Amino acid sequence: MRASREGHRTVVAAWTAAAVLTALTAVPAVANAAHGHRAGGRGSGGYSAADLRRDLAAVRAAGGGGVNVVARLDRSGRPPLLARYGTRQAGSTAPVPWDPEFRTASTTKTFTAVAVLQLVAQGRLSLDDTVEHWLPGVVSGNGNDGSRITVRDLLRQTSGIFDYTSDPTVADRIQHHFAAVRYDDTPAEQLVAVAMRHPPVFAPGSGRWAYSNTNYLLAAMIATKASGGQDWASLVEHGIIAPLGLRHTYIPGADPFLTGPHEQVTLTGPAGRPLDVTEQSLQHTADSGVVSTPSDLDTFFEAVASGRLLPPALAAEMRATVPYDDLPVPPAGRQGGYGLGIRVVPLSCGGNYLMHEGDGIGVYSRPAAASDGRAAVTVAITTTTAPVDQDRVDKAVEALTDHALCART
Repeated sequence: MRASREGHRTVVAAWTAAAVLTALTAVPAVANAAHGHRAGGRGSGGYSAADLRRDLAAVRAAGGGGVNVVARLDRSGRPPLLARYGTRQAGSTAPVPWDPEFRTASTTKTFTAVAVLQLVAQGRLSLDDTVEHWLPGVVSGNGNDGSRITVRDLLRQTSGIFDYTSDPTVADRIQHHFAAVRYDDTPAEQLVAVAMRHPPVFAPGSGRWAYSNTNYLLAAMIATKASGGQDWASLVEHGIIAPLGLRHTYIPGADPFLTGPHEQVTLTGPAGRPLDVTEQSLQHTADSGVVSTPSDLDTFFEAVASGRLLPPALAAEMRATVPYDDLPVPPAGRQGGYGLGIRVVPLSCGGNYLMHEGDGIGVYSRPAAASDGRAAVTVAITTTTAPVDQDRVDKAVEALTDHALCART
């Protein structure tokens, strides 16, 4: 999830509010950083594994020098380039896995958006359908009106619905009682009800934009109704994961464990005691619940960009953007836009790329694919020091992404 406060971006975990990362300070890793690459030689366009390591080192430095980082660049017809810095866990000398599993947090929204659009392609619902049509009475009270909000508004973040993760009670539970709620599996319907205790941040149809995790809970609830009872996880598994052969992508739901190689995420909890937050169930809903790896995310975003998962008209609809205001503008003042579960960001060499950030509890990911689907790069970051300056980190990631994707041909 992502929130902004007085123009300064603050990273927060899915099912949390911004205060969580000020309450939990990351434990520094003891071991020296390990790094390397598997694909030697110079890549096409002059971008080599050494270049990727250099750019990834800049990401690590922007994060304070102690973060664990992994990057993978995939290009059509060429071996992948990989780079990594850091250790598997605090106090270990074992390096970061080359292709670690991690909770993708808000990158899940792209999966959910594709699943909803696949139902549109099947004629089971329309982007112009209202929330009230599918979920009577769910979005109501305190000025909320589901009859004025469409499915397109939900996916494009133009509904004005309050973000449930910003609710003060939710923030307090995570900030002060994390150990008690780390296995919380509150159903999406109850989280939507939390959002309905608040008035909308603006009226639907006003032309404004605001990021809200609640939108994607509602989109998934509508998808379940429209599909005849399949939950969002089943739709993603059958419509995306299986067709693309994503062997290390799954939706654990309330299961708190990761099944494959991964990093341990250790933060400092109350009284300065170490708190391992790797195992948790908080990110279990359609706004944040997918687990994946850099290789699988490259495959997924390449498929989104190349139009393999949707008919051409809906693939184009997905890229129809509105301005967003929760992130710093891309390099050189260029402004991207938010489509249906995807951000569109300009490249310095012309054209653009598609991406959706994922900011979780101590784990941040930035998967991106060139708009033609011929190249994709994913950067995964795990904090091992104090919470990172996300503006600095994102500028370094944007530079890496721009270098890698512009040099692909």
